[in-house]
Amino acid sequence: MTAPAPGGTVPREIAPRGESRVVGVAALVLLVFDGALLGAFGVAFAQIHSGGIPVPMGVVLTVLILPWLVLRAGEVDDRPGVAGAPLVAWFLVVAVLAVTGPGGDMMVPLNWQSGALVLGGLGAGLWALRRVVDGEPDG
Repeated sequence: MTAPAPGGTVPREIAPRGESRVVGVAALVLLVFDGALLGAFGVAFAQIHSGGIPVPMGVVLTVLILPWLVLRAGEVDDRPGVAGAPLVAWFLVVAVLAVTGPGGDMMVPLNWQSGALVLGGLGAGLWALRRVVDGEPDG
């Protein structure tokens, strides 16, 4: 480690670490926001099917995107609480919208699509979080 320059200033080679930390925090905030947004979209699209085939698009989007968000958060910081932040944001939004919605409407009816959304999202997110905790490479 380099000693501080005269006058107490930080040497130039240490400065990028602070900048990269700011970028990492900004990326993490964006990933958490994306997790919350994905929860809202998942709930909104859980009852929408692809043509005549009963494939709830909200579940498909959640299962495909949520693990990616968790893995990217794990690249910023591999601690479970930090890497799992997008999963927690997703779950909180889905839970809040399951209890109440706009105008007091229940946005998550009790049917197989809602169960698939919750179980699929939690399963996919926890699978990705387990990969981060185990230190497995992404890919």
